[in-house]
Amino acid sequence: MHPTHPASREHLVIVGNGMAGHRLVEALLKQPRRPARITVLGDEPQPAYNRILLSPWLAGEMAREALTLRDAAWYADQGIELVLGERVATIDRASRRLTTDAGRTLGYDRLVLATGSRPAMPAVPGLELSGVHGFRDLDDAAALARAAERGGRAVVVGGGLLGLEAAEGLRKRGPRQGSMAVSVLQRSARLMNRQLDATAADLLAAELGGRGLTIHTGVQLASIEGDGQGRVTGVQLADDRCLPADCVVIAAGIAPNVALAREAGLAVDRAVVVDEFLTTSDPRIHALGECCEFQGTTYGLVEPIWRQVEVLAATLCGDDVAGYREQPSATQLKISGISLYAFGPTEADPDHEVLAYHDPEQGDYRSLLLRDGRLEGAVLYGDTAMGPWLFAQAQAGRDLAACRQALLLGAADADALLDAHDSDTDSDNPDRPVKEAA
Repeated sequence: MHPTHPASREHLVIVGNGMAGHRLVEALLKQPRRPARITVLGDEPQPAYNRILLSPWLAGEMAREALTLRDAAWYADQGIELVLGERVATIDRASRRLTTDAGRTLGYDRLVLATGSRPAMPAVPGLELSGVHGFRDLDDAAALARAAERGGRAVVVGGGLLGLEAAEGLRKRGPRQGSMAVSVLQRSARLMNRQLDATAADLLAAELGGRGLTIHTGVQLASIEGDGQGRVTGVQLADDRCLPADCVVIAAGIAPNVALAREAGLAVDRAVVVDEFLTTSDPRIHALGECCEFQGTTYGLVEPIWRQVEVLAATLCGDDVAGYREQPSATQLKISGISLYAFGPTEADPDHEVLAYHDPEQGDYRSLLLRDGRLEGAVLYGDTAMGPWLFAQAQAGRDLAACRQALLLGAADADALLDAHDSDTDSDNPDRPVKEAA
């Protein structure tokens, strides 16, 4: 630790012990000039865990211990104070003090808000009924596991990644697979409409339907019905259909947790507004991850959040660092054994050239969108091995016309054609520098 650097003498308080807050702690520990005192507060009773693994845990595919990122003893060994089971109630920016719902007060030199998000709840009657759940944290997953083990009927509201993982987890859990009948409601005309084109979405729906899920697309939830005793009995759709349900899961998006920041007087739009160094409207307070907003963008995937962590860790330690910038990213997903990879636009415009490959027997599908020989978007379903190579070519803006016929076959074939084309071009142009082998 650098003995004279201001950051080394500061007390840093991190509000939030989720994946983003924990990743920041890990990054700070790698810095030679980490703050001398770090306190982490989490409102859940257990240390940070991997929320991405909640779905396989719900499905009974892994042990609870596998979710934990670090146990409480690890924090103590690193000299970090960890406070669990307490929610920060107020922030006094003038005195730089915060108070928890347990009455604890803490002073800070710098404060990081990593408060994450919560399920976005639709504005419909019946949300308060017993048997209505979100799917965001360990308590939610545990409640759904208990419901699945009782069997019965479940309705999952939301046909995106989270909703489909919840539905598959409920179907798999319980005394036997399929002991709970599970329906999925999707407002859009297709599943995962932000990531998949119509063909890939149809393939996914067919696969999940074959496993026993009932998929309803193009439907809207009107209300959640109860039995008069406060217990859910079904859902009413906008088209007047009623689906019976003993359990309803709301998985229709997320809403950033901004109440604490708003009450403290920080600038808040859809989320806590930050600059390129993840600094809020108060220079002593930063925000990170799903609770922050940068240039109008909010976050739900880990890749941009991990890049935010690196910027913020360097900033907190007083190091020179290039500010955070938005970068294109690919979506790589796995839904209960089904692999998906997508980036860029999924729907072709009139100027796009579309290359597509579909092998129904193997369950593989690939669709590429090119403009003037350059790749702009791709959807891969099933065999996604070529995805990272395709994304790299798109990011480089490489002209792929020379390997057009091999683009759907594999990266090695396409690379060979591109290399042959480059060699021919070099021999045709003696003034062009020859590429040297690496």
